[in-house]
Amino acid sequence: MHTFPPFLALARRSLFAACAILLGLLVLVLAGCASPSSRSLEAFAPMPSDAPPGASLRALALAKSLGRGVNFGNMLESPREGDWGLIVTPQLVEATAAAGFNSVRLPVRWSNHALAERPFTLDEVFARRVESVVDALLAKGLHVVLNMHHYRQLDGDAADPGDMALEPALADERFLTLWQQLARRFRGRGDRLLFELYNEPHGRLDAARWNDLLARAMTVLRLHDPTRVVVVGPVDWNNARALAALRLPNDPHMIVGIHHYEPFSFTHQGAPWVKPVMPTGVRCCDAQQQAAITGPLDLALAWSKVNRYPIYLGEFGAFNAADMASRVDFTRTMREQAESRGFSWAYWELASHFGVYDPATRAWREPLLKALMGPPAGPPDRP
Repeated sequence: MHTFPPFLALARRSLFAACAILLGLLVLVLAGCASPSSRSLEAFAPMPSDAPPGASLRALALAKSLGRGVNFGNMLESPREGDWGLIVTPQLVEATAAAGFNSVRLPVRWSNHALAERPFTLDEVFARRVESVVDALLAKGLHVVLNMHHYRQLDGDAADPGDMALEPALADERFLTLWQQLARRFRGRGDRLLFELYNEPHGRLDAARWNDLLARAMTVLRLHDPTRVVVVGPVDWNNARALAALRLPNDPHMIVGIHHYEPFSFTHQGAPWVKPVMPTGVRCCDAQQQAAITGPLDLALAWSKVNRYPIYLGEFGAFNAADMASRVDFTRTMREQAESRGFSWAYWELASHFGVYDPATRAWREPLLKALMGPPAGPPDRP
């Protein structure tokens, strides 16, 4: 039997060990290059969606309690707070509560305030800032719908100026990990805090991908916050016409959110982010425009009756290029039609281009405020 000197045997074992380590690293690298997104999602099992039970009494009660709300838009969902001209101030919180609103929808661009690579840790300073806003709103007796907004890579959109560079292949895993952290951070708050999984899924988030991702996200949330009421919505920018493709997981503590900006040629006339920019001078609301308003609301009501989950109208509003009289007519019509169907709502938005409040003068735009806070509407007229 051939033998090796001791020092050669040691060298041989060291060589074999080094080769084994290199081979293992090569396998990991190849696996990571092959499919980082699908591999990473294996850790987040989707909640089953074969037989959603309908909304719980808690979810139904909270859907009603949201009542009349407003979006704190262009604040925390900008790339950095203040980039779009607004920050959340105690004065804005106080004015919102004093005006009689029941709730605030709080859009947040969490994706720009966390590590780009695993473990995707949230920036502590920003997270505490958002916590302070949530707590200030809750302290005023308001309900808060806290969402994830403008995660551009999740939708497959181009990044905004000021967005951090992110790897698109990690977007889904990062989304789930961010919600894991948020569920842990906010689980001690009471029922008046609601989560909203994501604002206006579209683009790469088609119905199949979004249904799968929201089911995984609900599993993540329920591991850390079993009964928090969660708002979820359909694809195509939360369009009511996409409700038929929405597949809800088996969870009773949910509300379904829709957004509604029809007639779009009126609500977004002159808006610079719509390409091509639509002509101004469009008035509202003739019979055809009123049909454009009521049609999606009727679809949502019919879906709600069949599926037994309440509807929340999370956004509606008209850009300030429209004349004020028409904006008032549109706002009052939309509010009355939503309330007549039993929907709580949140106007888009507080103090920017759609705003019901003027931050420069610290005064409400009274015609818009009156359109929002007028007498409750009764059931819609039926032929």
